[in-house]
Formats: sequence, C-alpha cells, structure tokens
Amino acid sequence: MRDQGLTRGVGLWSFTGSIVNGVVGAGIFGLPAAMAAAAGGLAPLAYLAVAVVMGAVVICFAEAGSRVPTSGGAYGTVEAAFGKGAGFLTGMYMWLASVLACGGIAAALCDALAILVPALSGISPRLAILAVIFVLIPWVNVRSTGLAAAVIAWGTLIKLVPLAVFVLVGGAVLLAGHDAPVATEAGQGGHFAEAMILALFAFCGMETPLGASGEVSDPVRTVPRATILAMLFVLVLYVAIQMVAQGLLGPALGGSAEPLADGMRRISPALGLVLLAGGILSRFVWIGSDILGAPRVLFAFARDGMLPAALGRTHPRFATPHVAIWVHSLIAVVLAATGTFTRLAILSTLATAGLYFLACAAALALRRRDVAILGQPLTFRVLPVAAALGMVSMVVLIAIAKWAEIAGFVAVTISSLALYAVMRPRR
Repeated sequence: MRDQGLTRGVGLWSFTGSIVNGVVGAGIFGLPAAMAAAAGGLAPLAYLAVAVVMGAVVICFAEAGSRVPTSGGAYGTVEAAFGKGAGFLTGMYMWLASVLACGGIAAALCDALAILVPALSGISPRLAILAVIFVLIPWVNVRSTGLAAAVIAWGTLIKLVPLAVFVLVGGAVLLAGHDAPVATEAGQGGHFAEAMILALFAFCGMETPLGASGEVSDPVRTVPRATILAMLFVLVLYVAIQMVAQGLLGPALGGSAEPLADGMRRISPALGLVLLAGGILSRFVWIGSDILGAPRVLFAFARDGMLPAALGRTHPRFATPHVAIWVHSLIAVVLAATGTFTRLAILSTLATAGLYFLACAAALALRRRDVAILGQPLTFRVLPVAAALGMVSMVVLIAIAKWAEIAGFVAVTISSLALYAVMRPRR
C-alpha cells in the first residue's frame, strides 16, 4: 500500500492549520489591487462567488479523501478513480500550477523590493534579484531538507502576523470613522471574469497539504472537517482584507503595487514599512516552500518511469532530488523574468481548474463504485450536485480566460497525455 509504514499522527487542528497555511499564500499581499483593477468595488463579490464554487469542490475533496485517505491527495483519488494516466495528468496540473505561481510570486517580490529600494528597479537589478533568489533557495533545499522546512515553519508567522495587523488595525480605523478615501466604486474595473479567476488563485493550495492524508489520524472524519473549517476561515480572512484595502485606499487601490503596505501607510508610515517588509519576507518564504515541495512531483514521476530518469536522481552527498529542484527553479526564474504576477497567477489558476475538475469527477466515480479503503466513508447527499457545480464552474472559468491562455492550457493537457503514452511503463 502507498501509506505502509506511515504514522497517522496529524490531528484535526494541526491539519486545519496546515491547510490554512497552504491556501493563504504570499500572493494575498498584492492580490487586492489586482482584484480591484479587474472588478472594482465588486471584488468581494468575486471572492464570495468563488467561495460557493470552492464549497462544492471542498465537498468533493472531503468525500473522496475519506474514501481514499492516501498520500498524494488529489493525485491519489483521481488515480484510484480513473487509473494512472489520469493520475499523471493530475500530477502535471499540480506541478504546473506550482511553478507558474512560483514565477508570479517571485515577480511580485522583485516589484516590492523595487518599492523599498528604488535603486533595485529596472531590468538588470530585477535579473540580479532573481538570480540570488533562485540560487540561494534551491541551494538550501539541496543541502538540507530539514533546514528548508524549519525556515518555512518560522516563516509562517511572517506571513500571518502582518495580515492580522492589516485587518485588525485597518478595520479599527475604518470603524472609528477616521479620514479615509471614498470606497472603490462598483464596476470601476469592468473585468469581473478576470477577478473570478484571480479569486480562485487565492483559494488554491488545499490540494498540497491534502497530499499528507496518509498521515492523518481518523482520516474519514478529520480530512473533511479540517478542509471545511480551513476554507471557511480563509473566506472570512480574504473578504476582510479586500474590504479593508478598499476602505483605506479607495479608487487608488487598483493601481497600487503593494496595496496592504500602501493602506497601512495611510495610517502610519511605520506600519506601512512593516507590511511592506512582511510581504517581501512572506514571498521569499513561500518560494522556499514551493521549491521544497513541488520538485518532488517531478522526482516521483521520474522514479516511476514517466519522466526522464535524470529528474529522479538524488544528490550523492545530501540525498535530495537535486536535479528536479534545479530544473523546477530554472523554469520558475524564466517565468518570473518574462511575466507579471497577474498573468502568471491566471495561468496557474487554469492548471488548478483542470485539477479540480478531475478531483470532482473522481469523487463521483468513487461514490458509484463504493470505494472505501478505511471503513465507512463520509457521504454527502449533495455530492452529485456539488460535483456537477464544481466541474461546470471549472470549465466556465477556463472558458472565460483569454484565447492564448486557453490554448496554453489545452496544449499542456495534450502534451501531458502524449508524454504519459510514451513514457508509461510497459508490462
């Protein structure tokens, strides 16, 4: 069995926390501006609309996870439902979403550093910053997985504390009726569809910690409960951040490069600097987290004979998947150097939409076949409706993207299936 030898020691609250940490990424420091630029004052409604869709997806993940509570998360449930080919496509979607998001977060980090230190603006300093980031972080990951994981654990506080400060201080100022600009007018952006895609990007990430379902205690109950609790918390947090940002910056929100820092600067220059520094450090830590986890997808597929064998090599001294780490990092740095946060976030979201479509379909298939690895699974009466809503919504989200982005998604899907057809082990 895939989980043989694993200890099921992760409880409800620790698993809920890991899902929150996986979903609340560094992108939230810049996302309110992109959301406002796309949808204006309607941006919170985009979050709410996507939250309804994500509720349906969460139901599918929860039931499928209780039926197949195995390491690999969505990869495991889709493979159990439809076979190794569909599992491979799911894994490729997961990796692609990660590397695109990594490039987008790195691009945003460069923008934030240029605001903090104006001398770092321009192409040459940007390339130098990216070179430092994507040499230092992969080097740490290659030398010591334990050190990388410890840095990321401490970095979680770096991410959550500034967000809490922004919501609590900014919210208190607005509630007290202090001078604030007129809130962003509804309809200012005029691109609600793009805001929906960006909102889905904000909610992405639960699939990564769900990959550790094989180590969760009482997974039939813990996995669905933790997933639902975490997503409810994230929804409240995101809407609060967007509302406070709109209240503090008003019409200026859509053009802000660092909306949380700019909002705090309206209250106190010192707080603005704290939020700017927190956003920079959070992005740096998020990139470290991505490079710790995402290359393992390439490594695992290479070890299974479905990607070139070189990606499955381990370092002779440090016993880490060094080739996969460096390849992933090289692709991410190219993306960061040539793309913007918003564009890369949208492309990452399309890959995630493909993943969620397959996960919803897998939940239905597992229900029909009454698959249950560990005892009585959790069952939702609304699963057929939730799966249908999830699948249709993912198709719609892909369809409302730009033609070039849709073409890229289709090309990735076809090329991944073709690669599996060529590389799959012959027995």
